[in-house]
Amino acid sequence: MAAPPESPAPRPLTPVSRILRLCLHALLFGLLALAAGRAVTDSAPRAGWVVAACAVLAAVYAAGVLTPAVHRSPRAGAVWLAGLGAAWAALLVVSPDGLWIAFPLYFLELHLLRLRWGVAAVAVTACAAIGGFLAHAQSSAVSPGAFLGPLLGGAVAVATVLGYQALYRESERRRELIEELIATRAELAAAERDAGILAERERLAREIHDTLAQGLSSIQLLLRAAERSLPQDAPALEHIGRAREAAQENLAEARRFVRALTPPDLEHGSLAAALERLCTAAPGPRVRFCLSGAPRVLPTPYEVALLRIAQSALANVVRHARAGRAEITLTFMDASVTLDVVDDGTGFDPSCAPTGEGGFGLPAMRSRAETLGGLFTVESSPGQGTAVAVTLPLPLEAS
Repeated sequence: MAAPPESPAPRPLTPVSRILRLCLHALLFGLLALAAGRAVTDSAPRAGWVVAACAVLAAVYAAGVLTPAVHRSPRAGAVWLAGLGAAWAALLVVSPDGLWIAFPLYFLELHLLRLRWGVAAVAVTACAAIGGFLAHAQSSAVSPGAFLGPLLGGAVAVATVLGYQALYRESERRRELIEELIATRAELAAAERDAGILAERERLAREIHDTLAQGLSSIQLLLRAAERSLPQDAPALEHIGRAREAAQENLAEARRFVRALTPPDLEHGSLAAALERLCTAAPGPRVRFCLSGAPRVLPTPYEVALLRIAQSALANVVRHARAGRAEITLTFMDASVTLDVVDDGTGFDPSCAPTGEGGFGLPAMRSRAETLGGLFTVESSPGQGTAVAVTLPLPLEAS
């Protein structure tokens, strides 16, 4: 049988459902053939009427099976069941064998109608079957089985359909759970892949900056010092100048590589722009961004460290502080750059602060700052909000 009619979006028939539906078709047509065959072989007085009633019932059933609207629309299904009921009632009038058709009708009614209406239709069908049997039976042939048979058949049909629907719902829940698990696994794999790519990009940018770029910068400074120490008419000055220009060009190229490996938040603008976007997108409290001092271009490791610290601090505000407002301030001074993240939340005792998890804790922020020779401080107390500050000394080329 197909999916229950309550399903919002019927799914394709499974092999088991298809076999059950074929069995139902075979049962009904077989019972009709048996009723018509018995009427003919027994030379019943109204054999022609019996055959005609069986043919009409078979035609109405086949028409409903071949009409898609019957399976999509409860109204069309109810109309089809009414037609089947009328044809079956006609068969009951002319033949007691029409009683057998009640059993497949039970399943059709429970399948096409809502449960309460389906159970009511089964009860009416059972009563009609009993009445049809009593109308054709001799008074001496009436036994309790004439009443119990249709009623027990209806009860079995109701129990069977209810059990099938329970199994179907459980199967659907498991299917949805499996789909969610597959989707979650794919999302986790993508997140891990993206995190690995970002980590590798940051590592490469840091390595290029700390080795190649710094080495070229040192070479340029040494060449400049050599150039100044030689007399103006020294033949080596021309070669030193060309070497310094080559070092300058390669240093610029190395810095372009570092910029190309910058995290996505820094790809489309400056650190200040990335911090402003971070404040705008932050959920929960109102977050304001302030820029103080004259902005300047920082080395990529500095920008990455400050952005990650701001993200971590703001994540802590959203998760733990229960703050109404927060403010991120980026301050450029002559020899340093400072990032402050202040909120008006519940605060905490820094000496008892949790270490965090996933790299977003205070120790991770402190490690980022100290790696670049900076200073990381946390000022907070219960009920007084929290202020996180990191100060990084500017490198010579940025100061």
